[in-house]
Amino acid sequence: MVIEQYTITTTPKYNFPQNTIDTALPQRFIELSLHSLKQVQNQTIQLNQQTIQQAPFNSQETLIAQQPIPPAKPIPLNPKPEPPTIIAAVDTSSIKLGETSKGIIIAVRGTTIWKKAKNYAYLRVGPFIFHITEDNIQEVYKNLLRAYFPEQNPQGAPGFIQIPVRMANLLERWLQASLAKTISNGVILFDGSLTAGTPDTPVQQLKEILAAARSMGNTVLAFTKVTTLRFNGCLLTEAFPAYKPPCLIEVANIKPKPPLTLLGEVYVAKLTRGNYAFRLDIDRELPAQKRVEAVERLLGNDLIVQGYPETLRLAHILCTFTANEVIAMQHFIQHRYRLKIIDRPDMHRLLFGPFGKGESHHEAV
Repeated sequence: MVIEQYTITTTPKYNFPQNTIDTALPQRFIELSLHSLKQVQNQTIQLNQQTIQQAPFNSQETLIAQQPIPPAKPIPLNPKPEPPTIIAAVDTSSIKLGETSKGIIIAVRGTTIWKKAKNYAYLRVGPFIFHITEDNIQEVYKNLLRAYFPEQNPQGAPGFIQIPVRMANLLERWLQASLAKTISNGVILFDGSLTAGTPDTPVQQLKEILAAARSMGNTVLAFTKVTTLRFNGCLLTEAFPAYKPPCLIEVANIKPKPPLTLLGEVYVAKLTRGNYAFRLDIDRELPAQKRVEAVERLLGNDLIVQGYPETLRLAHILCTFTANEVIAMQHFIQHRYRLKIIDRPDMHRLLFGPFGKGESHHEAV
């Protein structure tokens, strides 16, 4: 297996399989990153001692009302290596690097990876480092939103707790849209569901990404690692133990509560032997047969380990910040902007000792 790395530049074209991509959003990330960091010079900083990435909270599923689901028959799958198909995936991550007297310093990064024949190639965008304060949080978020989604009516910016995830989500949507427009007749993998109507995923934004993918002959498959959906009282991914993989089980009668909208048909995907099943959303505008064929092309053109596509696994691994990278970014901002490190006491540890929750406990605002 060969993995090739591509480096992002500020030129109008990237090294995706086809080179027709708008660079407005990463340029705005760079500009706003540098502008926000200029405001942090000569301040004090409390470094974040934890290297936990911030993952988006999947609030979509908790709001979905389920009706009684009739028995479902498995759809058997036959891997189709022909015709050769590009398999591509996108993922992003964010992390808090520290706190200043005026706000927080965060980093955001994204990865696009694609597999063609036996080779994997990837493009990493970032990390982009931001100093987010009460004074600039609205400006930073809305400027990024307008950079690539100008038609979207910007709502109020999220708070400090949500802003790292929301900015990573903007970058992820841009990477997804770019990928949808730059490959053809491929299978594009998303991390998460195709449920829209949340602040993170406006309906029109996701509709346009799916429409762009369809116009290029691509099929979008969205894998959810952890689901709360239930099949007649049983967790969806554990409801069909007798069905032999590889197979799909279509799940009917899922009705989202407004303003949520399901833009994909929901399946349970059992792609390998063992106790591995995932919720899989597939663009519902495609005919049912084409949805099944897309999963068969995925099986025939990508490695599937523990029921999960290797391309999507690599996208997650390559966008995640390592402990060494976090230390390097903290060291960079400390020296570049002449920050003075302070060590505020952890009041939870101070008061409660080993029973203190520390960073994992957030004050309700």
